[in-house]
Amino acid sequence: MKKMNIDLQELPYAVEEAMNRLRINIKFSGAGTRKILVVSSFPNEGKSTVAVYLWKMMADAGFPSVLVDADLRKSVFKDRHWTNRTEETEGLAYYLSGLADYEDVIYETNIDNGYVVPVTNVLENPSHLLEDARMKQLLDKLAEDYRYVIIDSPPLESVSDGTLLASRSDGAILVVRCGETPKKQIRESLQQLQRVGCPLIGTVLNRAEVRNGAYYKYYSRYGYYYKGSEDK
Repeated sequence: MKKMNIDLQELPYAVEEAMNRLRINIKFSGAGTRKILVVSSFPNEGKSTVAVYLWKMMADAGFPSVLVDADLRKSVFKDRHWTNRTEETEGLAYYLSGLADYEDVIYETNIDNGYVVPVTNVLENPSHLLEDARMKQLLDKLAEDYRYVIIDSPPLESVSDGTLLASRSDGAILVVRCGETPKKQIRESLQQLQRVGCPLIGTVLNRAEVRNGAYYKYYSRYGYYYKGSEDK
């Protein structure tokens, strides 16, 4: 299996604890919850960072986990966390195009139990690839081979890619930026997930202000609202 070196910064204590609570709640969401979509309404709400650290924490807890970087238009993971990337590297688009096999696009990382299906080259219009039956086949096969499949999705309101991925996931985590994401847009995002039959596992409140008026570098606190809660 190919090797990938991942560089992740240490999280502030409060953020790490909040992410750990999210991990534990997902653990109790049921054995059938394996393919987990991490999505937001708009770009720059923090969903890629949530996806990466959730994946790492699942792996650190002893669960074989694979991160699928499905943001083929604007991958954050590719440029921010992958340190030994080369031009010849095969990724998700190669598999979906039939240019690579399943085993060719799964990378073992320097994180124990952590594997990645990366984006190696961004595309202007990848929707036809995500619609292809090979995407469903990939996610289903990964769910057989790994306990958790964490999918970093494009935002719901930018393109149709996120909705396509939601229709092939067991549940979704919606990342909301505090004070920025309109309530109307949150409702519409929840309705989009509901229309394609993707259950809401929870929401993550990102960039909430701390008492001194500052923000942590990534996230100052997280809020979780689970299925069945009155406040979603």
